[in-house]
Amino acid sequence: MNMETVVQNVWTKTKVLVKALIIGGIVLILQIPTFYVTDLIKEREQRQKEAIVEVSSKWAGRQNIAGPVLVIPYRENADSTKSKHFAYFLPDQLNIHSKVSPEEKYRGIYKVMLYTSGVHLDGSFNNISLEKLKITPQDMIWNEAFVHLGISDVKGLNDNVRLRWNNQVLDMSVDGWAAQALDEGLNAPLNLTGPDDLKNVQFSADLNLNGSQELLFTPLGRTTSVEMKAKWPHPSFTGDILPMQKKISRDSFEAKWKSISQKRNFPQQWKDNSFIVGQASYKGSDVTSTAAAIAGVNISNNAFGADLYDPVSGYQKTLRSVKYSFLCILLTFAAFFLIETSNKKSVHPFQYGLVGLALVLFYTLLLSFSEYIGFNFSYAIAAAATIGLIAWFIKGILSSSRLTVVLSVVLLLIYTYVFTILQLQDYALLLGSIGLFITLAVIMHFSKKIQW
Repeated sequence: MNMETVVQNVWTKTKVLVKALIIGGIVLILQIPTFYVTDLIKEREQRQKEAIVEVSSKWAGRQNIAGPVLVIPYRENADSTKSKHFAYFLPDQLNIHSKVSPEEKYRGIYKVMLYTSGVHLDGSFNNISLEKLKITPQDMIWNEAFVHLGISDVKGLNDNVRLRWNNQVLDMSVDGWAAQALDEGLNAPLNLTGPDDLKNVQFSADLNLNGSQELLFTPLGRTTSVEMKAKWPHPSFTGDILPMQKKISRDSFEAKWKSISQKRNFPQQWKDNSFIVGQASYKGSDVTSTAAAIAGVNISNNAFGADLYDPVSGYQKTLRSVKYSFLCILLTFAAFFLIETSNKKSVHPFQYGLVGLALVLFYTLLLSFSEYIGFNFSYAIAAAATIGLIAWFIKGILSSSRLTVVLSVVLLLIYTYVFTILQLQDYALLLGSIGLFITLAVIMHFSKKIQW
């Protein structure tokens, strides 16, 4: 046996293995353009966030309502001098009723969720206990007392805010406080004469304000009850506690919360800036509170409410689908390889690379269409276009309608499988594991026919 015959026999026995290794290398190389597609998705998502910030800056940002808070200055002896300090008192009962009307606005192709909310709040201050703060009534500066109502973004107010305080009607404004433990909001002077003015105080107020994406309430009352109604079918309840009752229909939702002081990490009254009523340190916010940088504990971390922004955007779904790109390419190539080998066909590795590029372009089609018509329809269009292109290409290579149909069905099953995983988030791992197990069993079955 001459050398040429030996080389021919060795090549005949190893060419299938060599080609399988080359195809595996192509799968890895195709991850490079996939990474660029991932960066493109993140870039488009960042542009959407910038559009949201731009529109919200003109309308109003996320709103967190906290209050009212009673603030009374007092004098304290220190080194033979008297310095001015502040004492803070929270209401005993706080009831909040809100009705939210969401609006979808667009900045170019990007959707921004805005809302207008009517908020009614009422409650009472039964009594204040200066003894717990170790302050005497004589040290209090009663005529400089004021009431504070925290609002994250006062730019969202549509009407003047008037607080009914017993028999008085107080005009709230952004002026008139120097207490470091308070952040943005409205204030009104009380002109008290003594502690008797604060017995059994009843208050109420109505707010008409704009906001974007999220509406939260800080439970300042010893007992706080919150009710929210909105014409929005899929809210995301967020914050420190979940609603005790909720009712979600096809086009609206209702939710009720109840909070008591024993479940909070802040007291009913304190001195100076031991605690702050800040706008933005609550969970889920990406804004930094000015007062939070000065003081320690921000009681707005206890806020709760609803996020009216759909948390699973098209960009997030597209990004999740890209994570399955390696699986899609690998399964498609495995099916392609088994089909060509079992039917004594020969496909060049370059042609595998072209099929792989078509599979990668699926994600750019999905991204571009989803910005206009939504994720589900975009997925169907991108999948149909990709399967059609690959089927047309394979038919020209294999010259077999039967094999083309087989590979097209395999592609259809792969894309349907991935789409199902994307929809069933809670069962994604279970479904993925079962699907991979079945796929491996099928590949093992057909690989037995290959003469390695």
